[in-house]
Amino acid sequence: MRGQSGMSALAFLTARAAPIRMVIFDCDGVLVDSEPLANRVTAQVVTEAGWPLSAAEAEAEFIGLNLEAMIPLVEARIGHPLPDDWVPRLTSTLVDVLGRESTPIPGAIDALHGVTRLGLPWRVASNSSHAEMNAKFHCIGIAALVAGRLHSYTDVAQGKPAPDLFLAAAAAEGIPPEACVVIEDSITGARAAAAAGMACLGFAPHGDHPGLRAVGAHLFPAMHNLPALLAEAPR
Repeated sequence: MRGQSGMSALAFLTARAAPIRMVIFDCDGVLVDSEPLANRVTAQVVTEAGWPLSAAEAEAEFIGLNLEAMIPLVEARIGHPLPDDWVPRLTSTLVDVLGRESTPIPGAIDALHGVTRLGLPWRVASNSSHAEMNAKFHCIGIAALVAGRLHSYTDVAQGKPAPDLFLAAAAAEGIPPEACVVIEDSITGARAAAAAGMACLGFAPHGDHPGLRAVGAHLFPAMHNLPALLAEAPR
C-alpha cells in the first residue's frame, strides 16, 4: 500500500535517514476492535438525546473524536444544550459495554510484543478516557502490559487532531517528535501525527484508504506485519 508520496510503508521506513526511536499506538481500531461497540452505544445515546442515528451514521459523524468534542455537534443538531451529566452517562455506558465485549485487533498483541523485542519504547495515545481504555485492555487481557503507557485526551489541553496527545507520549519517554512513528487508523489521528511532526503508518486492513493517504500516512494492511516493517527502519 502506498502513502501520499507514492511510497509503501516499507519503502518509507527503509528510506528514512534518521532512526525510529519510539512507536505510539492509537487504541481503537488499532489495538482494540472496539469501534463497532462504541458506534452502537453512541448511536443509542445520541438518538435518545433527540438526533436519530444508526451505528454507521454515528461512525461517520464522530469517528476519531473524543466525547467532549461531540457535544457541540449534538447540541447544534438537537437545538438545545445537553444535560451536564451527558458525557459521564455516556462514558459509564461505554465502559460497561467495552469491558464486556471488546476484542483485540488480529495481530495487535503480538505486534506490541514484537516492538518490545526490537528494543523500541512504545505508548498508547487515545481520544478515549482512561476509564474506557482500562475497560478495553482488561477485557482483552493486556492491562498489565499497557500499564503506565496510556495517554488519554483528558490528560492534555486538546485531543486529536491537535498534536498534544502524541507530544505528551513522546515527552514521557524523552524522545523527540521526529524520531517517533505513530500507528493510526483514522484521518483525525493521522492529522494529529502530522501536526506533531511525527511519521504516521496508517493501518488499513480493508484495503486502500485514500483519506489516510491524503494526510500523509503510509499504509500497511496487517498488525502482525508491523514489527517486521519497523525492523527495516534505521536503528
